[in-house]
Amino acid sequence: MSSLSVAGTAGGASRSGLSIAILAVAAFVIVTTEYLIVGLLPALARDLGISISAAGQLVTLFAFTVMLFGPVLTALLSHLARKPLFIAILLLFAASNALAAVAPNVWVLALARFVPALALPVFWGTASETAGQLAGPQRAGRAVSQVYLGISAALLFGIPLGTLAADAIGWRGTFWVLAGLSLAMALALAVFMPAVAPSPRLRLAEQAGLLRDGRFVAQVLLSVLVFTAMFTAYTYLADLLERVAGVAPAHVGWWLMGFGAIGLAGNWLGGRWVERSPLGATAACTLLLALGMAASVPLADSPALLVLALAVWGIAYTALFPICQVRVMQSARQAQALAGSLNVSAANAGTGLGAIIGGLVIGQWGLASIGHVAAGIALLALLMALCMRRADR
Repeated sequence: MSSLSVAGTAGGASRSGLSIAILAVAAFVIVTTEYLIVGLLPALARDLGISISAAGQLVTLFAFTVMLFGPVLTALLSHLARKPLFIAILLLFAASNALAAVAPNVWVLALARFVPALALPVFWGTASETAGQLAGPQRAGRAVSQVYLGISAALLFGIPLGTLAADAIGWRGTFWVLAGLSLAMALALAVFMPAVAPSPRLRLAEQAGLLRDGRFVAQVLLSVLVFTAMFTAYTYLADLLERVAGVAPAHVGWWLMGFGAIGLAGNWLGGRWVERSPLGATAACTLLLALGMAASVPLADSPALLVLALAVWGIAYTALFPICQVRVMQSARQAQALAGSLNVSAANAGTGLGAIIGGLVIGQWGLASIGHVAAGIALLALLMALCMRRADR
């Protein structure tokens, strides 16, 4: 059954909508597996008898594995039928999370983190493409935004949820929950997801031809710049809330949850804006991002105005996830799964660069300056998007 025929009838549309919803929940589980561990680090460091800095390298291991191996593995696997591919990935996540739950030492835990990190970008890139196929070309942007609703929720809520879960059921119990959810999503996809036509098989060299397209490479570099701006400030948002805005440490997690809850509106908006003009939507949201980040410190003394600044920041921040994914994928004439995975690598590269730049800024000029520096990077992304849009015209 082709993807277009699935979306072409009323019953097919209903079934494809259910499949996209399940993909969104699966995306939440998969991406939460990456980010939840940040909130578990203190507990697992104590339990395994290692330093917090050593435990933190588990986060680095996952992110760099995604960045380095994601595009190649996606290119090699993109021709496989989507339904069995997704089921296999979720079963792999279930097994890896179960292994993490019983890990006797940090080396076994590192293995349990390395293996799913190989599969995450494959899911991320192909799920976006599959959602667009299921929904049809007229609603592809909205379908991708639905999948990104799960991804955005994981990115925004993963760390706060990890902190709460570590207190409630322990870090091992948290990994057992993730294993159970991964298994449940695999079963749901096996029962409810229709067969989706895979992409034509292309040799790796053919897919890598994307990198010879200057306009496509510019789209990927724009994503690196956008995510660098986003994570220069967001990486240190908890510290900013506590030390600059004076939020009590016990309440910071709830502020982060609120930031995520407000920001989810951006996911809905981004899915609609990107269908009209991917580069225009990027430009508009980077401008909003710059305004929100720059205003957060000057307005920190007024809780009401700070909430307004964080709302603008959060909406733009969340909208840029689906916008960047759709923008990069639409710029690829072929090998869209690889294009999606390259955007994931760009996001991880920008995340790492942002954290590094933010740390240097704090050391050089202090925490209060981080919003302005991040806003400056966002304005560079805005300028690049506008120049690319003009060149396309």
